[in-house]
Amino acid sequence: MALIDLTHRITAGMTTYPGLPGPRITDHTTRAASRERFGPDVAFQIGEITMVANTGTYLDSPFHYHGDADDLAALPLERTADLPGLVVPLPAGRRALTAADLAGLDVAGRAVLVRTGWDRRFATPGYGASDHPFVAADAVDALVAGGAALAGIDAVNIDDMADPARPAHTRLLAAGIPIVEHLTGLDRLPAGGFRFHAAPAPVQGMGTFPVRAYAVV
Repeated sequence: MALIDLTHRITAGMTTYPGLPGPRITDHTTRAASRERFGPDVAFQIGEITMVANTGTYLDSPFHYHGDADDLAALPLERTADLPGLVVPLPAGRRALTAADLAGLDVAGRAVLVRTGWDRRFATPGYGASDHPFVAADAVDALVAGGAALAGIDAVNIDDMADPARPAHTRLLAAGIPIVEHLTGLDRLPAGGFRFHAAPAPVQGMGTFPVRAYAVV
């Protein structure tokens, strides 16, 4: 058994999505302060982080786009953990994954992860460029019809940021299919399958949150 980390590290001030602020990471309690309170032999740190929910590698629950649907706290753990995984490479020279690219693939009950290679641009200005790869509307419909358990991508957005209709977010989340964006390292996943994990903290009243996404192979 091997574990493959598919997660970008969260660092102070990092840019995940264009226009959103980076996290502020500080000490709430320093080691020096704890020694003053508990004595010279007791030293610990309690960190504090202030961030938007869409930071790093994160999961979108249905509540993100649909106010009457499952938020992070209500999302079944079975939709985010120990899922059979399938990696689907985006054909070279293309921006959009289409339904034709999914033809013949069994997506039922699987975490379907779209490998584009765009993660190589993470933390650079080019990561949020308008020509980023995405999942086309017909591929979204194929994932919904095929009964996918989760959809993920290693790019800045599973939708074309130029399309205000956001068909991937709207339709996948309406079908109860969580989305994981800003994955990395999908080129390390075996074509023969793996188990995928990306469980967020169960925060009530929120639709998105960072995850530690990884594969077991």
